[in-house]
Amino acid sequence: MDLDPTAELGTHEVLNQPESRMDRDLWRDDGALRAMLARAGAPAGGLARYGALMGRDATARAARDANRYPPELVQFDSGGRRLDELRFHPAWHGFMRDSIAAGYHSVAWEGGPAGHLTHAAMVYLASQVEPGHCCPLTMTYAAVPVIAGAADLPGDWRGALMSRRYDPAVLPLGAKQGATLGMAMTEKQGGSDLRANSTRAEPDGDAWRLTGHKWFCSAPMSDGFLTLAQTGRGLTCFLVPRWLEGGRNAIRIQRLKDKLGNRSNGSAEIEYQRALAWQIGDQGAGIRTIVEMVHHTRLDTAMAPAGLMRAALRQAHHWTAHRSAFQRRLIDQPLMRAVLADLVLDWLGCLALGLHVAASFDGHSAEDRAFARIGVALAKYLSNKLCPMVVAEAMEVLGGMGYVEDTPLPLLYREAPLNGIWEGSGNVICLDALRTLAREPPAAATLAARLDAAKGQEPAYDAALAAHRARWRDGVPEAEARWFTERSALLLTAAVLLDGDDGDMAAAFVQTRLAAERGRTPGTIPAAWAERILARGFPVAAD
Repeated sequence: MDLDPTAELGTHEVLNQPESRMDRDLWRDDGALRAMLARAGAPAGGLARYGALMGRDATARAARDANRYPPELVQFDSGGRRLDELRFHPAWHGFMRDSIAAGYHSVAWEGGPAGHLTHAAMVYLASQVEPGHCCPLTMTYAAVPVIAGAADLPGDWRGALMSRRYDPAVLPLGAKQGATLGMAMTEKQGGSDLRANSTRAEPDGDAWRLTGHKWFCSAPMSDGFLTLAQTGRGLTCFLVPRWLEGGRNAIRIQRLKDKLGNRSNGSAEIEYQRALAWQIGDQGAGIRTIVEMVHHTRLDTAMAPAGLMRAALRQAHHWTAHRSAFQRRLIDQPLMRAVLADLVLDWLGCLALGLHVAASFDGHSAEDRAFARIGVALAKYLSNKLCPMVVAEAMEVLGGMGYVEDTPLPLLYREAPLNGIWEGSGNVICLDALRTLAREPPAAATLAARLDAAKGQEPAYDAALAAHRARWRDGVPEAEARWFTERSALLLTAAVLLDGDDGDMAAAFVQTRLAAERGRTPGTIPAAWAERILARGFPVAAD
């Protein structure tokens, strides 16, 4: 055991500073997560082990190393031969190894109960510590159904993607113990408008050769990418292997993106120079083929913000529980309690909504599939609009220390906007939600049914639902898409909470989020509601 740090420093004694945080258990400390998963019937064993591992002090230190020493692009060897490789800090490889061994990427497809729900909980836990490594694992998870539906692929791609063994070796698929899969779709001229993509595909026997530039390639050291290119019959989906039996595929990394956050994970601009590729799905059906992957990655972008919020709240609570000002602990001061309580409601609502939507991904009925399509859009939009604000407020709770890299708050703050941009920014998600409700009657019907099921418990909820439907009875103008999506997501969150076991939390959410008993900034809620929330026991346990 290490000796305690020295508090007597000659010129002064260190007082009124919270102790450094040591090992924590992210699963045991999160009663809300455990209760929600238990109600949904998710097995706890693997999550308990993963939460304990992610909470260790050594894991937190590894996360700091992985982000302090980001990947390095090595384009050539010493003799000028092309490599096009990224070199990562050992801490990155440790996270990849541990999360793959836990089944982050595979548990949803292994046939066990509540697989997608378990996966979503892993996203939530991992995002609290080192969000960067979640990117390649999320894409690998989301690619499995696309690959499984492809015929005549050379090699056992599905088996390699499902493997729980991490293998970063620069080797072709057949020589590896496991594989990851990335995505390269976006081009300069189109951005979210994928139909504007200009990368060309030319047939080469049973395969194709791709030529073109991709503005964003996520996780460029993956063993392959799903990508889009134009054939003579339109935009088509392809699998591009990173490494070939006879050498390296012609995928050239032009540069790494110098990103605001997500620093441990590499993102690159790449060029295909007649790169070998295999067709996935029908020619001309590229967007329809790859949308299955996008659908599943959106689940992760809805869950990760809840994890970021919880991590920020843990820091804020630790600080306020162990620091005093004006002869009182910060956490005992009424205004601080109002701020923390308000932030708790945002986090708790996003966690409940995300897990509820994840459970629908495990369903097999037409209703489940329809709800998953609209539910994931609502959850992604709401959680990502709230996350930056919650993290910023938690940073402010710590004052100047929250702005210093000695704490995790700067990492969390840099990460907070990412999931709102990835896999569809706010406007794209809102327009997708409108299209889904207009073109898919089962999605609209199942959403309405879930909202109706919560009626009769809180009059304010019933009134808010009636007003919502009256406002947009004749349709939603495009300019009001954000307003409609936000209110739909808030109503659905309230419905999920009302169906749960904590009536006080549900009532507080309804009154402050739907009945307008709240100002526009965190902490502007009635004192009585703040005390009722915190009286339940602060959901983020103190040391």
